[in-house]
Amino acid sequence: MNILSIQSWVCYGHVGNASAVFPLQRLGAEVWSINTVQFSNHTGYGAWAGQVYSGQSVRELVEGIAARDAFRHCDAVLSGYVGDAGIGDAILHAVALARRANPAALYCCDPVIGDTDTGVYVRPGIETLLHDSVLPAADIATPNRFELERLTGIDCGSLSGAKHAIQRLRALLRSAGPGCILLTSLETDSTPADAIDMLSFEGGVFHLLRTPRLPVSVNGAGDAIAALFLFHRLRTGSAAAAMAAAGSSIHGLLRRTAEAGSREILTVAAQDEFVTPSRVFRAVAV
Repeated sequence: MNILSIQSWVCYGHVGNASAVFPLQRLGAEVWSINTVQFSNHTGYGAWAGQVYSGQSVRELVEGIAARDAFRHCDAVLSGYVGDAGIGDAILHAVALARRANPAALYCCDPVIGDTDTGVYVRPGIETLLHDSVLPAADIATPNRFELERLTGIDCGSLSGAKHAIQRLRALLRSAGPGCILLTSLETDSTPADAIDMLSFEGGVFHLLRTPRLPVSVNGAGDAIAALFLFHRLRTGSAAAAMAAAGSSIHGLLRRTAEAGSREILTVAAQDEFVTPSRVFRAVAV
């Protein structure tokens, strides 16, 4: 399996490609990583050092990979945080090259906008770019609840509301693709106080995955679950199976992180959770 991942990078800790690449490699995927920024650490610390790369620099790396005639072997493109419109254009260029060389290649967009505790943290115009240009090119989308509500304008406080919002998002995605959606960080009026939900959609069918809530708040978990969901969707062809596998791994990763009291997810120390999760959760049709 060959996956092109275009995301941010940090030297210390695990967000963006630093959260997504290793789990994919640990599962046996070949990852072609292109970094959109290189920072010392994630911005949640309040201070960081490093550089933001231009859309042109990302595009040049994409062209360099294409010159190796590699895209005919590309199974999927994965993208996360989009810093500006130039990066968005470079991602779409990569997707077009991958599909031209391999029509079966999928594009998974993690439409990073923000979260309930932080609000919107992308630059002005990025939400519109995602809604109008990036998501219409995607086969798979992995928003959290906050992002789904921002993209669709539909409240996800109930399961029926979340389903309605997902169907609205599906209408944005590429019509020729599988139209596969994973909704993360879902809390509805039917979610127990000690649990957190995920909801998948594919082929008109919804599945729910419920896992115990953990006493942990870290950056980078969303980047990891998007990567794992893409991997397992490619492996199994099933959104429900991919959600169960990815959700089980992420729960194990976050449990280990919480037990250690770490501010950074323990991507390396808990790596066995990616291959053989210590606890397996099952998705149920809803």
